[in-house]
Amino acid sequence: MYRLKAKELLPKADTKDMLTNEDIKKIIQVVATKEDVVEIKEEIFTLKENVQMLTVSIDKLTKAMEDMHKEYVITKHRLDRHETWLKQIAEKVGIKLEL
Repeated sequence: MYRLKAKELLPKADTKDMLTNEDIKKIIQVVATKEDVVEIKEEIFTLKENVQMLTVSIDKLTKAMEDMHKEYVITKHRLDRHETWLKQIAEKVGIKLEL
């Protein structure tokens, strides 16, 4: 769409001339038609749907990441506990643990 100033679209106020075909064509170029508005509304609706789907997907990913983090913390704690037990057992049995 063209961005024209009002003074470029209409003849000067102090003249009594009528709008020319060229003036009317310029005005029509900057005025949205009903079809334009419907098309824009459809595009906005589609964008809203896409944003909603992305939001739901991000929420699911965030939940999955939180669950994985909790699982990691639990697993790390268990691993640390098992390592402590192995060291205690090795000490009691008299085995030297090496890397």
